[in-house]
Amino acid sequence: MADAKKITALLLKKYPDPHIALNFSNPLELLVATILSAQCTDIRVNAVTKDLFKKYKKAADYAGTRPETFEAEIRPTGFYKNKAKMIINCCRKLVADFKGKVPSTIEELTTLPGVGRKTANVILGSAFGKQAMAVDTHVLRVSNRLGIAHSKNPDKVEEELVRQLPEHTLTKVNRALILHGRETCSARKPKCMACVLFKECDWPDKIQ
Repeated sequence: MADAKKITALLLKKYPDPHIALNFSNPLELLVATILSAQCTDIRVNAVTKDLFKKYKKAADYAGTRPETFEAEIRPTGFYKNKAKMIINCCRKLVADFKGKVPSTIEELTTLPGVGRKTANVILGSAFGKQAMAVDTHVLRVSNRLGIAHSKNPDKVEEELVRQLPEHTLTKVNRALILHGRETCSARKPKCMACVLFKECDWPDKIQ
């Protein structure tokens, strides 16, 4: 059986100070950037939000914009019509129900259009400094390969990881798992022989 604490200790030794790749300066900016990051690279999102965040300062700014205008501004991130609708509706709800402020609980965050547990946990961990486990494709893949999770359902994987790890390490481990998935344990051609977790990994298809 995989030892989650030993695995995460090795992971944090490799990534002692892991950071989120999205650029933001407040919870609203991270909320918008995270929605834009679906099926898009963080580099491209950061390129788009560099100008976007200069124009849109408050939730009311997004809530009052013309959809056609906003779609054009976020087009490079892909799926721009759907993302524009989600962000505008999300910000309208922020204005109507939360006085334009991004809430800081998962229960409130997940009432916002376009915000599931993954997005909510990203915001809680990185914008509010809380301990949270956001299960994206990297965390899902890496944790299952390592044997510290056993499900393709992100909510179940979140539960498994939260159950096994010390609470005060969750956000840090979350970011480290994402970095490890991007740099070493990729979907295709993982660098198994260079992996610091090789001996601890339960994945039967790891490259010997």
